[in-house]
Formats: sequence, structure tokens, C-alpha cells
Amino acid sequence: MTDTLSLADAQARDAGDELARFSLAFHHPHRVDGTPYTYLCGHSLGLQPKTAAQFIEQELEDWARSGVRGHEDARRPWIPYHHLAAGTLADLVGAGADEVVAMNSLTVNLHLMMTSFFRPSGTRNKVLMEASSFGSDRYAVVSQLHLHGLNEGEHLIELSPRESERCLRTDDILERIEREAPYLSLVLLPGVQYLTGQSFELEPIIAAARRAGAAVGIDLAHAVGNTLLRMHDWNADFAVWCSYKYLNAGPGATGGCFVHARHAHSSDLPRLAGWWGHEEATRFEMGPQFRPIAGANGWQLSNPPILATAPLLASLELYKSAGIINLRRKSVALTGYLESLIHARLGHAIRIITPQQPEQRGCQLSLRVLRPSAEAKRCFAHLTAAGVLADWREPDIIRLAPVPLYNSYADCFAAVQALGSALTA
Repeated sequence: MTDTLSLADAQARDAGDELARFSLAFHHPHRVDGTPYTYLCGHSLGLQPKTAAQFIEQELEDWARSGVRGHEDARRPWIPYHHLAAGTLADLVGAGADEVVAMNSLTVNLHLMMTSFFRPSGTRNKVLMEASSFGSDRYAVVSQLHLHGLNEGEHLIELSPRESERCLRTDDILERIEREAPYLSLVLLPGVQYLTGQSFELEPIIAAARRAGAAVGIDLAHAVGNTLLRMHDWNADFAVWCSYKYLNAGPGATGGCFVHARHAHSSDLPRLAGWWGHEEATRFEMGPQFRPIAGANGWQLSNPPILATAPLLASLELYKSAGIINLRRKSVALTGYLESLIHARLGHAIRIITPQQPEQRGCQLSLRVLRPSAEAKRCFAHLTAAGVLADWREPDIIRLAPVPLYNSYADCFAAVQALGSALTA
């Protein structure tokens, strides 16, 4: 019988993995001596699809060949270029193609959405978010409060876990939404919490916020391409995301946005307008009146950055081929395997702060090193020197993300081996 904690067992699991072939579609980083890193940092920056260069080179060739005519006669014409991403993005977030658009970056999109959906009035003038939200989200929210003459001390409600706990309980979120209902203008929460890896139960939270009369926005940066989403059915007003993490589109690549179909024809919604959001049939007439495209495309400002969107199309082809349901099934098994190795081999020195239930997490596990901060940081440095690329969060957190598109059971085994050595170094 194969030892379930052995390298042979990990290799046997990989041999039976029908999605293992997708790992060959990515470039895997190597050290100076040519040995590959064990890459478990897709929650921060996804690996480069091997076809990304071909996609970019094609646009460069068409630009060289056609100049301005490439807007219409490039092999993938540039004017409707963003539409090429819509179908697969819609599948990944659980929406209709007209409800999603590839544009801008996450924080730019968040500002655009808050301009439309954070409309404080009277005593309904507060934003509810989590206390440990990603810094950029908080900066955006506070700046939007200031634009309305409001202040964070009075108008920002920040949710914290219970004492001695690291993750928010759904019941506590629902209770706070109900308690603050008369004052809520916007509820803004992540799909997956960046630090702990907790996947929020979005359906009941969104329903509660809407019952309270608040608009609802979701930051999907760590959820898109990672968890199963149904944004249309869950009825959020909007969602935003970046594409350089699990969507593997490269540093600073074009992000994305969801706007629910019930707002598709809400031309009276305040918005920051730009020419690419104008109805397509008359866009180039340059008339003085802005007439927005129905759906999420109506929030576009400028024509899409072709060279920053091309790698996204390369990655989305892989997602379409693999299927998000298949990837999620593998993710549950792969992350569960990593968890079991950590418990068995490192349980004395590591505490996993990510929820144990698969439905309450994506692929990421956040590990608290049970050592003083300086010692924990040295442990992380040893881990990196041993060839495992993860990331560090103060004061004692290591985040590991076995991504089902390109990581393996052997990767998980290697990471735990290296972490064990780092803890004893």
C-alpha cells in the first residue's frame, strides 16, 4: 500500500490527474542554476501562458503591417477586441456576456462603480466593509466618502472577526447588515479574503444587503478563476476584479467588471463617462450627448489596451478548454491534500488560519508560523532559498496557493518538505 504522505503517492495522484497536462501550457520560473521553482504564488501573480507571447506578437505584427487600419483589419480587430474576453469571463463569474467587460484595473473599476452605486442620501450614507480589507479597496472607499463630504470615522462600518478568531462568521455579517440597515448605502465585500483565504458566503450576504436597501459590490480579485461564482443569480449590483492573479494575464493586465443586467438600461445612473462607453453604432460620430451602451460596456472610458489584454485572451482559452467546474473539483482535492500534509508533518509549528471547509475557501491556504515574527520571517527566507515561491504577510503569515491549472500534488509535497526543513534550520 502506498504511503499517503510519500512522494510516490503524490506522483501517483498526478499520474491520475486529467488536468495535469495544462501545467505544460505555462512557463515555470527557474533559478539561476536552471532548477525549477515550486511556484505556489498564483494568488499574487499567475504564471505566464506559453501562448501569451504569440498573442502579443500577433498584435505587434498587425500594428506594424496595418498601422491604424488594424482597428478594423487586424486578425483580431482592435475596435471590438474587448468582446473577445466577454464569453469566458461571463462563464467564470456566472453572468451574461453583456454583464461583464474587460477594462481598466481593479481600483479604477471600483471607483467607477462607486460613482454609480454609492449614492449617499440623508441618513443612508454609510459603507460597510471588512476591517482587514485589501488596502487599495479601503483607500478607494475612504476617498469616495471624502468626495461626498463624509468621513471614515462616522460613515465607514468595518467588520472584524470575533475575539481570538481570524475569519468573519456569516451570521455576524448578516446581523450587522440588519442592524445597520437604515444607514447603509453600500455593502462592499470580497469574494475571497486576500489574507486568510476565506471564501465568503455571498448569496445570503448579498440578499441581506439588498433587503436592507443597500447597493452591493464584490471584489473578486481572489475569487475569479478560483471559486465557482454566480454573480447574476446572487444579484449583486456590481463586481470588480484584476486579471493578473488566477487569470494569469500578466502584471498590470486589463481587469474586469460585472454590472447586473437590471442596470443594463439605467442611463440615468450617475457615471463617469468616456467615449468607449458610448453606443457603438454612433460612437465615431463624436456627438455632444453621451448615450451609454446597454450593459456593463456602458461604463467603459477608453478603447481597450490591446497589448495588456492579449495575454488575458491567451489565458482564457485555457480556462475554456479546462472548464471552471473541473478546475474547482481539482482545486478542492489539491488544497485538501496540501492541508493534510501540513497537519501530518508540521502541525506542531504551523496553524492554518484558512477555513477548513472546502466551500469556505479557494485554493489558497494561509499558514501562521507559531514562532516569534523574526524567526518566522527567517523560516520564510529559508523556504524561498529552498526553491519554493510563496509570499509573506506580517507578522507571521505564509500564503500558499496550489493553482489547479498548473500546480501538482508533487508541488504540494515539495513545499511541505521544504517548509519542514525551514522550520528546523
